[in-house]
Amino acid sequence: MKLFHRPGTRWPQRFSVLGLAAVFFCGKSLVRAGDWPQFRGPAGNSIAEEPNLPTKLDGSKDLAWKADLPGRGLSSPIVVGDRIFVTCCSGPKQQRLHVICFSATNGSKLWERQFWATGRTMCQEMTCVAAPSPASDGKRVVAIFSSNDAVCLDLDGGLIWYRGLGRDYPNASNSLGMSSSLLIAGDVVVAQLESQSDGFTVGLDLNTGVNRWKIERPRKPNWSSPILLKQAGQELVLLVSPPLITAVEPATGKTVWEYTEAGSEIPSAVMSGGVLYVPAKGGMAALQPGGAGEQPKQLWQSAQLRPSFASPVVLDTKVFTLNHAGILTCGAASTGERLSQLRMKGPVTATPVAVGHFLYCVSEKGVVQVVDTTKPEGEVISELELGETILSTPAIARGAIYFRSDSHLWKLGKPAT
Repeated sequence: MKLFHRPGTRWPQRFSVLGLAAVFFCGKSLVRAGDWPQFRGPAGNSIAEEPNLPTKLDGSKDLAWKADLPGRGLSSPIVVGDRIFVTCCSGPKQQRLHVICFSATNGSKLWERQFWATGRTMCQEMTCVAAPSPASDGKRVVAIFSSNDAVCLDLDGGLIWYRGLGRDYPNASNSLGMSSSLLIAGDVVVAQLESQSDGFTVGLDLNTGVNRWKIERPRKPNWSSPILLKQAGQELVLLVSPPLITAVEPATGKTVWEYTEAGSEIPSAVMSGGVLYVPAKGGMAALQPGGAGEQPKQLWQSAQLRPSFASPVVLDTKVFTLNHAGILTCGAASTGERLSQLRMKGPVTATPVAVGHFLYCVSEKGVVQVVDTTKPEGEVISELELGETILSTPAIARGAIYFRSDSHLWKLGKPAT
């Protein structure tokens, strides 16, 4: 195991020693209301409680600021308090890894940390090494890259630990690039690393970066991200792979239940109203989780709801999927029956995010589209062209929405207070 900290050693001076104090913190999350601490938000469902987010976008009025980025990235920004965290990669082989912190108030760069990749940086040209999204527990930020390099920093950029998982497990990679985002569950960081050569999920100690557990997974390429599942008062980590869905205890990695008739390798699952909505081959499935050792009950499976890259979003009684061509499909959450379709400007890779009954979608060409889902067929009520290629899912926090391309980070909405 390659950890970049050993007992008795001192960190190089360029790293803040203040971060070392976080090693001794307890695992309780300090994520605050209004934060967007991980891929698809605090509940992992792409939904934010932000009544002041503008729905009629006007670039001259709603653009709070625009900040430069030093390299490529498909990872989503995350928001903790008044700070925005973004990962990037640069260099001819994308071997330089960046973690950057911006002020939510004015977009100024508060700090930047750079690292050298220790694992493979080969990626398909559409994606890049900075594809997985980081995560935060409210006092630390943990980032992982396609090279399987993982780094934990305090909110001021002090290094807590660095883990070269690509050095420890060199077969856990593929020629297209890795992109599964991190999940923090208690004091465990969950990293799902699956490829045709090696497939596993590892639970890293949030304080030290060492393995708490490691479980084998299917040896197939997989880019879906783990989610936190609350079931019968217990928090479980849900791992989705084709064709295996597994719920495990976050502290131990112990399997609680498995399901073998659904699962997708790109979009992630979502939990809503006690029902699990899982992208499946050729469509979508709704599952009712059972007790320990019991397989979930399949409520329905629909070939009419077909996501591509974007993960599904559930709003009240409706489930929405968005395919790569830009077709937004609305289905009944209770039956999977297709209710309507709306053709939008595509192609689309990013997962939509939602506030109230409005969906915020962004195309690969950088066109932000706001959809009013209460209209019978759905209706795009506002558009804003950012003018750059955007493949990452936006983040929402405190009356603002954040988008990122390879070159810039945008904040749309009211100034932070």
